[in-house]
Amino acid sequence: MGKGGRKPTNLIPDCKLFACLPLILSVDYCLVVKLSSDGKKVLCETCFAARPSKETWMNKQSLTAHLKSPLHTDSVNVQAIKASNQQAREQLQRERKVEEMEFVKLSAGAPPLPPQASTAPAHKPSEEEQEIWDSLLCSDASFDIGSDPNLAAAEERRRLEEEAVNFGLWYPEGQGEPEGDLLPDDEDDILAELLENACPDLDDILHEEDHKQPNTSAPWSPYESKTMFLLDTLDNLPRMRISNSLMRVILWVLKECGARDVPSLHRFRGVQASLRTSGVPTIHRKSPKGNLYSMNDPRALVAMDWANPLVCNEIHPYPVIPVDGIISEVYHAAKWRTVDRHTLSPMYNAGNNRHYYIDEVALLKGGDFIIPLRWLEYSDGNIVAEAYSITFNEEGHAAVEDFEMILVKASDLQYNFLDLMDQARVPIWQEDTINKGYPGLMPNPDRALAQGDPLYSSWIDVFGDDVSGNRSKSWNKHWNIYISHRGLPRKLLYQEFHVHFVSTSPVATVSEQFHGIKEIIESTHKEPVKVQHGTSGEQMRFKIYVNCGPGDNPAQSEVCGHIGGKGNHPCRKCLVGGTQQSKESDAGYHNLFHSGTSRTAEEIFQDVQRQVKLACLGIAKDVQEEQTRKGIKDAYTQFWIEELIQRARKLRKETPSRSTQDIQTELFDWVSEHTSDIYNPFLSLKGFDPALDTPVEILHTILLGVVKYLWHSTHTNWTAHQKNIYALRLQSTDQSGLSIHAIRANYIMQYANSLIGRQFKTLAQVNVFHVHDLVDNTTFLLTKA
Repeated sequence: MGKGGRKPTNLIPDCKLFACLPLILSVDYCLVVKLSSDGKKVLCETCFAARPSKETWMNKQSLTAHLKSPLHTDSVNVQAIKASNQQAREQLQRERKVEEMEFVKLSAGAPPLPPQASTAPAHKPSEEEQEIWDSLLCSDASFDIGSDPNLAAAEERRRLEEEAVNFGLWYPEGQGEPEGDLLPDDEDDILAELLENACPDLDDILHEEDHKQPNTSAPWSPYESKTMFLLDTLDNLPRMRISNSLMRVILWVLKECGARDVPSLHRFRGVQASLRTSGVPTIHRKSPKGNLYSMNDPRALVAMDWANPLVCNEIHPYPVIPVDGIISEVYHAAKWRTVDRHTLSPMYNAGNNRHYYIDEVALLKGGDFIIPLRWLEYSDGNIVAEAYSITFNEEGHAAVEDFEMILVKASDLQYNFLDLMDQARVPIWQEDTINKGYPGLMPNPDRALAQGDPLYSSWIDVFGDDVSGNRSKSWNKHWNIYISHRGLPRKLLYQEFHVHFVSTSPVATVSEQFHGIKEIIESTHKEPVKVQHGTSGEQMRFKIYVNCGPGDNPAQSEVCGHIGGKGNHPCRKCLVGGTQQSKESDAGYHNLFHSGTSRTAEEIFQDVQRQVKLACLGIAKDVQEEQTRKGIKDAYTQFWIEELIQRARKLRKETPSRSTQDIQTELFDWVSEHTSDIYNPFLSLKGFDPALDTPVEILHTILLGVVKYLWHSTHTNWTAHQKNIYALRLQSTDQSGLSIHAIRANYIMQYANSLIGRQFKTLAQVNVFHVHDLVDNTTFLLTKA
């Protein structure tokens, strides 16, 4: 029977099929083909007659390849032998009828014996001897004296080729491929049927292996074996789908090759399911606007870096001072040196469970007292602390010298605050120091949160942007958020492994999704995440803070609550600009080329608050004027501003006797109770200022800005001859040392007005060598600049 249990009903070949097949029929037999009921599969009668126990159906497209296969050739030979034997039987019966004549019976196909002169009488076999010869001649029996190992291997290979050819899975060289592609479901059915024919008892064999006790304490834990790990890796390769049928074929191949610890498909899928429950948890959220989305837990993503023995030692928990003075990493830059020091890693682990926290008095080996303020690290690995020294007056009372900061080596520390308390050596403070609040900071509150474990801060970048969810050119907008651990060096962050996917949604914007992410980040400030260090095995804890928000300019403008590039104040980072009349004046135009007063998250938040308060009056025009005044129009809060305007108008209509001030107070009280839901979550995140921490990206600013307009003015005036000269020069560019894609000069010239960022990146680097005599002096000077 064919696939799906179909029975052949039509015994007449499809004329259209045979009209297009180059069939050569033997004169000794006739090829008959059966068609299945749906007309999609055929059965070769020649091969079926040779092997009646194997009724193998094949796709129509595979028939041509089948006719040329060794399997069909063998079947033809078997048919020929059977026909020859039948002729011999018929000949023998005719000879028996001629009793008066004596013949020497020969096997079919053998030449007659030549006549020999002999005086000996002719031998006449007895009846018993004649029966033996007749039985051998008229039967298909064969003698078996054992199988040759080489022949057995060849037979096994021939059997596998036969199965592959019959099911249309493999086409030996020169036999062609079928027309059209199989659908994925058809491929799965064919694979399943092929495997069932090749090894019907595969599941039973693999299930016997499953009964063995798994060894999850092995080096491949949490996987049961290396084989299980490699199979899971293969099954999770990006952009490669492996169905259950294909996975069963892979498992069968491994078993046939003698691989160890090959699981059954059921066992393998079960292990995968258990790993999913113990991996990064997925959290389902509902934004304040009512949009549903899901996200991977950022705490688990960062914890995996700390627990990974190949990664954890690369993490820098402190700001790093480069010995050579060259800033090449994020932790070299000024932010980590100037940000609120309480967001940085608060302690230094000296070993033996002795932790030195900032804001706590400590004793140096030389006998001096200090108060560490910020822990730093030199690029050579030495840990130091920015600290205040402590002096004593004649009465022995201590004072903090907070007018000067000193650097202290961590190796010079002897006792921490707890040691000094146990030894009753904590200084008695002067009244001025007490008034400044230094003693009130001891012990550091983070010490209680750590509960005796080392405590560090992990800084992450949060990237959010809109992308298309389709592989085609059809735009299907989704908002995605990714994070990366900025304590790692760039050599690791360039790897896709260290770009962690967090969430995506076609309805919830970046700010909406970050609302839930912010809650998780802030939860680590009150309850640090516990994790086992990847190399030391020591339990530690960490908090999460946001370092910056990379992305393209439009997305970053939305994060900052900016009105956009077409507003009176077009910059999201400063207040450059003004009214249209002001910008048209000489002074206003000149000021556009200088930076204005810097924006801050606090000022932006205050501006948005004023807009919300005005919205509680129900007058949209006042809100619009306020947004235009400084160029602040937060897309996240705008939803609530419009809602408040409508609610204020509704209340005023329902109760005309109420004063406008009374309605405003009622609505603004409601706003105060829902502050975290109404305002942009990026504006109130500790350690993150969107106006400062959203770096300018080069795609829209440079490549699709200055370079794009320069290229347009460069090529638009060229003649066809000049364009050919430029294309030849461009294609001849030596790309050594250039971090660009392969140059396609003809494509660039053909679609000169529709180039993308990577092509503008190429032109910005090489055009100065190619256009010197094709443009005027002004354009060439701009090209060199």
